[in-house]
Amino acid sequence: MTDFDPEKFEDKYANYFPELQRAYKNAFETMNDEFDSSLIHGVDQQILNESEPFYEDGDFSVRLPENPAERLTAVEIDDDELDAVLDRYVDEIEGELRRVFGVEA
Repeated sequence: MTDFDPEKFEDKYANYFPELQRAYKNAFETMNDEFDSSLIHGVDQQILNESEPFYEDGDFSVRLPENPAERLTAVEIDDDELDAVLDRYVDEIEGELRRVFGVEA
């Protein structure tokens, strides 16, 4: 577990890049075990590659890029199903960020 400093998270890629990679990788592995791998790979490479993790008000959040459904071209999926997968994936990433950084929600 890393000693977490919220102020240092403002420059997260300089200060916490390995931890961010670990959290995203752990979330990817969990999602890949539970859902179709081509869907999870597509979401990871075409949507989450532009996501942004934040630490605000004592917790982590992940903001997705605008129009995520339009970004996903690797697989066919209806918008409602994609929304459900993205909600689950974001929850998983946020949970992994809390775990990796030892932050309780």
